[in-house]
Amino acid sequence: MSSSSFNPRGAVDLSQLAEQAKQRAASGPGGSGAKAGGSYVVEVSEQTFESDVIRPSLQHPVVVEFYSPRVSSGQQLSDALAAAASEAGGKYLIARLNVDAAPQLAGQLGLQAVPTVVGVVGGQLVPLFQGVIPADQVQAALDQLVKAAVANGIVGRAEPVGGPVEEDAEDEPDPRFAGADAALERGDFAAAVEEFDKLLAANPADAEAKAGKAQAGLLARTANTSAEVVLAAAASPDATLQVHLDAADLEVVSGQVDEAFARLIDQVKRRAGDERDQARLRLLELFETLGNADPRVQKARRNLMAALF
Repeated sequence: MSSSSFNPRGAVDLSQLAEQAKQRAASGPGGSGAKAGGSYVVEVSEQTFESDVIRPSLQHPVVVEFYSPRVSSGQQLSDALAAAASEAGGKYLIARLNVDAAPQLAGQLGLQAVPTVVGVVGGQLVPLFQGVIPADQVQAALDQLVKAAVANGIVGRAEPVGGPVEEDAEDEPDPRFAGADAALERGDFAAAVEEFDKLLAANPADAEAKAGKAQAGLLARTANTSAEVVLAAAASPDATLQVHLDAADLEVVSGQVDEAFARLIDQVKRRAGDERDQARLRLLELFETLGNADPRVQKARRNLMAALF
């Protein structure tokens, strides 16, 4: 990046975006290892709560149904949740936990009644409702959870469980990414963004295209930016939001990821209205450049949730 004097050691390696895009594309349009024919309901335990609920919630919402076999009327709610999850097609996963077999966890969460249903988004619990309620009210609560997840950049899809695994063709590039790959290879990041936009216009939920656009967009924004000038301006107490957005971009490129995330979360706290939303959206876009599996992203998502709510 022509004007930056940052030492690239330890920086996020964004020079390999074309290769990353090809690796993503190699899995084909359907993704890798997707399961078909299963349901979106899974039984979890106290021991598997972290791996089966908290971790997946960094990718997509998880709806936890705390139930007891002793409450016979709870089956009506279980059926309504399963039907809603099937209709949603992976927007969230239902995790059922028998509180009789998990007294310690139930106590830690302060459960006062069963059934109780909570959402988990980005590792954070979101109370939904207690007791058996009509199916339309169940659906309304789930719809609100999905909206909250999208607002916080949690837009992945849950895979069905218990179905057969479809074999994907290996090493067969997805032609969807041909235009973006070519643009990235020649260093035309603005053109790459346009190519990813075309894919997202056809399928707004395309996670690979979202990640590719975020990465290419970051490169396009920082290609001709002076890090020294921007960071000096950002140190001023009167710095504009745009200066902080530019500084965060440069910090991510230079490997100062935690600093970039902290900067934008601070802007979310300080700003209001449209400016607050701009800071939030830029932060979500930078999350996409690294992926939800990155522990720095996971930590920042939790901090963003706290800042927003």
